[in-house]
Amino acid sequence: MKKFTLIAGPCAIEDDSMGLKIAKEVQSICMDLSIDYIFKASYKKANRSKNDSFTGIGNENALEIIRGIGKELNVDTITDVHESHEPKFVANYVNHLQIPAFLCRQTDLLIAAGKTGLTVNIKKGQFMSHDAMGFAVEKVKSTGNNNIWICERGNSFGYQDLIVDATAITKLKKHQVPVIMDCTHAVQKPNQNIGITGGDPSLISSIIFSAVANNVDGLFIETHPEPEKAKSDPFTMLKLDSLYSILKKAMRIREAIN
Repeated sequence: MKKFTLIAGPCAIEDDSMGLKIAKEVQSICMDLSIDYIFKASYKKANRSKNDSFTGIGNENALEIIRGIGKELNVDTITDVHESHEPKFVANYVNHLQIPAFLCRQTDLLIAAGKTGLTVNIKKGQFMSHDAMGFAVEKVKSTGNNNIWICERGNSFGYQDLIVDATAITKLKKHQVPVIMDCTHAVQKPNQNIGITGGDPSLISSIIFSAVANNVDGLFIETHPEPEKAKSDPFTMLKLDSLYSILKKAMRIREAIN
């Protein structure tokens, strides 16, 4: 990762058009601010609170849409993988693979992702210490793949809140891999009694500015034109029309510290 990077897009592929609409807008913002852009969307949602929650529009259909967005806009793409049989297949559609936070200790999954040779973005589990993430990095490296990022997203605090340690970026950088800050999942309020994860998107900018001030290598931001209508994570995504002003201020902070 040579340049400041933004991983951004909707939480999940919802239909044939929304992902491309978001990607075009984010790409334009990144070009204006000289940020490397990677389009992110989950091709399926495997970790849902309720049995009837939205999980996707069909695996191959969603993957084809992600690949099409990458080709049309000439941008890199990334999506989540959940089981050890997925990485080899999914690697045909994207440039990078992401390990969900709850799965960051799954040895077979990490090794299968590493064997693809693609960059593996490992989300730090809400239950993991920053030091312990070194073992997840070692599992991917055991395949000969050194293309690894760690993604911070806060730690569980009680049952329905997450806390982001202001020293997290510094602690994770000692593993000698680029560190990404997941600024939207970090404001989650999980385990709500309605069966849908809550959150407070008004705090997203605070997470962004703190991470940039601590010299993070990149940001992960899920965004949507109308988050309240999104089929996944409606309470944590950043409204798309707020993205430019926040990123512009973030880049000024980055320039100041460098």
